[in-house]
Amino acid sequence: MTPNSGIGAHVSTKGGFVQAAKRAHAQGATAFQYFPKNPRSLSLKALDAIDARQCRDYCMEYGLASIAHSPYPTNPALGMSRGEAGYHAVIASIRNDLEIADACGSVGTVVHFGHMKSDDPLVGYQHIIQTLDMVLEQWDGKAKVLLENQAGDHGPMGTTMEEMVQIRKLCSHPEHIAFCFDTCHAFASGMWSEGEEQAMLEKGRKLGYWDALAAVHFNDSKYASGSCKDRHARIGAGRIGSDGMKALLASPEFGKAVVVMETETGKDGTHREDIALMRSWQ
Repeated sequence: MTPNSGIGAHVSTKGGFVQAAKRAHAQGATAFQYFPKNPRSLSLKALDAIDARQCRDYCMEYGLASIAHSPYPTNPALGMSRGEAGYHAVIASIRNDLEIADACGSVGTVVHFGHMKSDDPLVGYQHIIQTLDMVLEQWDGKAKVLLENQAGDHGPMGTTMEEMVQIRKLCSHPEHIAFCFDTCHAFASGMWSEGEEQAMLEKGRKLGYWDALAAVHFNDSKYASGSCKDRHARIGAGRIGSDGMKALLASPEFGKAVVVMETETGKDGTHREDIALMRSWQ
């Protein structure tokens, strides 16, 4: 099996970004995910250059990879449908996340595909392209927008690999866009069912989806395939199951990605147990 770019989980940034890196390292992780700012707001956060540099240096010293996760209100599919102020707030927020992620030495910032209700479904896709083009205009950092697939709980937008590939292709700066594949979201949306992992992986190869994969949210699903319910379970404890999660982790596509869990912690309040389990599968 190809060694992963990193295995870990989402961690708190209490005390700063370097403290997040130290928390990840303390539980045996070689990767972690963090919120660059308040996850419930699009309000911008001033970059603490010293903290970010300390985080980057610590990660280099201990071999840690990291990804940021943009706030939950980030919805590039809305465009100006809810007003110009909201549109520019999303653009500024994603750019702010990219700048923080870049300063911390992170691979990029995860951005949900987004959703909107419209009589013309193409409108939402046009909004996503326009928003990402504005975000990435004149962006010269190494951190990328990591476009994440969705579970279908807000509708069918963003639930297929075809959409991801096409949106990236149509954007003006595809070199600054990569993918974050959420296993729970993909399973819940009906992208594959139990035991069909290899067929799903092969489909992604044919589409070229995995060529742009940079990160994985490694979450089991509390609900069945096609449920469209975004409810994460600890790895091996959900409907994907241990065999399915093992098959995914063993794939060469996942092997090149930063793999992080967004699941419940163990009894000790950390993901140490699940990280050790994942390592036993390698």
